[in-house]
Amino acid sequence: MCTDLSKRARQRLKWFDYYRKHGGNASLTCRYFGISRQTFYRWKRRYDPRNLRTLEDRSCRPKRCRRREYTVELVEAVLRIRTQYPRWGKDKLVVLLRREGYESSASTVGRILTRLKERGALVEPVWRSVSKRKRRRKRRWYAVRKPKGYEVQEPGDLVQVDTVHIRPLPGKAFKQFTARDVISKWDVCGISSRATAKATAQFLNELQERTPFPIRAIQVDGGSEFKADFEAECEKRKILLFELPPRSPKLNGCVERANRTHKEEFYEVYPMTYTVAGIRTAQRGWEKIYNTIRPHQALGYLTPLEYLQQKGIATERRQVSPRY
Repeated sequence: MCTDLSKRARQRLKWFDYYRKHGGNASLTCRYFGISRQTFYRWKRRYDPRNLRTLEDRSCRPKRCRRREYTVELVEAVLRIRTQYPRWGKDKLVVLLRREGYESSASTVGRILTRLKERGALVEPVWRSVSKRKRRRKRRWYAVRKPKGYEVQEPGDLVQVDTVHIRPLPGKAFKQFTARDVISKWDVCGISSRATAKATAQFLNELQERTPFPIRAIQVDGGSEFKADFEAECEKRKILLFELPPRSPKLNGCVERANRTHKEEFYEVYPMTYTVAGIRTAQRGWEKIYNTIRPHQALGYLTPLEYLQQKGIATERRQVSPRY
């Protein structure tokens, strides 16, 4: 065996030694080495027993490569114009080149620019900001992605919160805050004229007051109403706050489905005065119906209250630490 062959070439040589020793059985050889017939026969056509170098990998470079068709004069013209106008792209440079009598396509000019940058002949200017930078508000960053090890087993382990736009009449617009416990399906609703972080923080008071179990974690999307004051309140109350990744409402599917239910079974059915106070009064009555009278298919047609009573935690408010 030739000792200066590469590892891959020596392996291919073993194919043909095995093939020869077993009576030229290609199927048996392919099964033994775990290769396809197409691969075996391709190398068999190349293989020359008098020249083992034929088993080495060949270059994949095409036999005929595309040659540059642009002239040195065109390259110099592109470099000169681009240096004079450093922020102009290839499309604008083509127009200027045609004014000077050069005929070239935008793709050719683009290749010339790339080649000039690779050679270091064309250096991009240093970018300088001249506009006034906006002062960014410091973010608390209390919210985090939900850890993979976080277990949701009991009511209060995870409450999904979301806002939905309500337009009952032309010119009338409100924001509903919806909170749903993913285990017991217990819902708490709020209403406001605007969805601000301050209003959402106030809704957090209502959520804790009207939820018959302690809340360990809240999950929200990346809306601005769930930052600032709301984030600070969650940290103050030691409630874990999980923020969803961008463009992933499906991860908040429970509360998204609750929003649809409230629209179809409350706003489209019940009469009310379309003011914040009027909607809030009707909303309290609907919330009681939803949690204590309406059967839920997901709970085996129990109400959330009946489900909690079965668990023995309908009125208990015990303090627990977050569980991971």
